[in-house]
Amino acid sequence: MQAERRGDQDILPLVEEEVRVGTRTVTTGRVTVRTITETVEDVARVALAGAEVDVERVPVGRRVDSPPPVREENGVLIVPVLEEVAVVETRLVLREELHIRRRRTSETVEVPVALRRQRAEIDRLPASDDPSGAEGPAPGEAPPAPDRQHEDDQR
Repeated sequence: MQAERRGDQDILPLVEEEVRVGTRTVTTGRVTVRTITETVEDVARVALAGAEVDVERVPVGRRVDSPPPVREENGVLIVPVLEEVAVVETRLVLREELHIRRRRTSETVEVPVALRRQRAEIDRLPASDDPSGAEGPAPGEAPPAPDRQHEDDQR
């Protein structure tokens, strides 16, 4: 660069540099992902509801003309039990009644169960040597600096 003289003035040319910044896609590596199903033993707790009955035999020994109906008194189911007794004539005799009471029960049980759970495993693979996955540097550009984070991930 030289200064130029015009008349009584020196003219000094000025130069300016410009930078052009851009981005491009670069393949730095690949990963594979697979799922693995594991079976773990666990205990499932559940409350089971049920009913138990007590049967009380109540002797009656009374003669009846027809079978009495099944009835309920104060939450007790009463079932008549009949028999015929042989005499000179046949008579219907109420031999006994069954008094049935209900009780509600509940219990907690532990049942072993097999539960399945999946987890993912990821393996990082090196970048492909095939340049078709990434564009090269533009003419006149320097190649990009290595990506430190990806290099650390591959170790």
